[in-house]
Amino acid sequence: MPVTTAAYATDTLPGGTVDAVVIGGGAAGLNGALMLARSRRSVVVIDSGTPRNAPAEGVHGLLGLDGTPPAELYERGREEVRRYGGVIVSGEVASAEPATPSALPASSASTASSASSAEGDPSAGNAPSTEATPPAEGDPRFTVTLADGRTLTARRLLVATGLRDVLPDVPGLAEHWGHGVVHCPYCHGWEVRDEPIGVLAVGPASVHHALLFRQLTDDLVYFTRGTELDEDTRTRFAARDIRIVDTPVEEVVRADGGGIAGVRLADGQVVARSVLAVATLMRARTEGLEGLGLPIEDLPDGMGRRFAAGMAGATEVPGVWVAGNATDPTAQVGAAAAAGALAGAHINALLAIADTDAALAAAKSGATAV
Repeated sequence: MPVTTAAYATDTLPGGTVDAVVIGGGAAGLNGALMLARSRRSVVVIDSGTPRNAPAEGVHGLLGLDGTPPAELYERGREEVRRYGGVIVSGEVASAEPATPSALPASSASTASSASSAEGDPSAGNAPSTEATPPAEGDPRFTVTLADGRTLTARRLLVATGLRDVLPDVPGLAEHWGHGVVHCPYCHGWEVRDEPIGVLAVGPASVHHALLFRQLTDDLVYFTRGTELDEDTRTRFAARDIRIVDTPVEEVVRADGGGIAGVRLADGQVVARSVLAVATLMRARTEGLEGLGLPIEDLPDGMGRRFAAGMAGATEVPGVWVAGNATDPTAQVGAAAAAGALAGAHINALLAIADTDAALAAAKSGATAV
């Protein structure tokens, strides 16, 4: 259920090889691009215009910017990246895959084959070893193809595609997403404080979800929706005055004013609620990235899937990093932006090593570094 943001001016796709392509124009992608651009790296951001938090009225828990509408935050971010020479292109990535690496001068081949490379090692730290060198076959290259057929070549990729929230199949629920239907007590909790809130259970994660929302209201109803709830949990809920409803949920009832009036049960009863909290199924956006062969792993309790990544977002695929909700589904905007910045700095550090290795090899062979 992605929501598309308003159209904005898009830059011209550059020709030739760029230092980095960032796939995703949300907080993680833009902050990663900002770090790269400020390091005088040629960087292109491919933005599909469908950030996870587009339906929200404001971003919360972000120091100095609390309450800023998402569209405004991203517009500021795009302006900042462009200020340092970064390029922002509106479009969908149809495919991204490894290309033929750049040629490595022959005199450096033996050194490159024996040295350990920090790229592709998820356990590598923030300060890469100066022993890190390009693989023996040369510096990595990637071809990124957009849905309209345009292509570009990059030395490194930062995947910051975010995720998709999948709601339970309850009639009338999706239309209220981001307003009367919320998922994060830290993103939306203050705004729904003291309201009559209902938690629509989806599994074990919903139990803790209920305890978090109980902090925000004294009027909380937990709809089990066929999920198991043991006696110990029921006793704990009773101690916190959380009402439990085991009758199956039929639909979300719309109020005359357009909000939520309540939840209709299978027996016809309507439980009045104005806000519904639900733990969504979180799935990393992987479309068009299959050719990279990035490892994907399941989240606990069947709550979705994410790209597997290590320190600074490094992946098992040399030259590819991941940041933001695509690998850390619970990260709020601030944490996602910080992850993007860390990945961007790591990419720049390893590019600096690769540039020096290539220059040294070229000097030894009398060739020109590619």
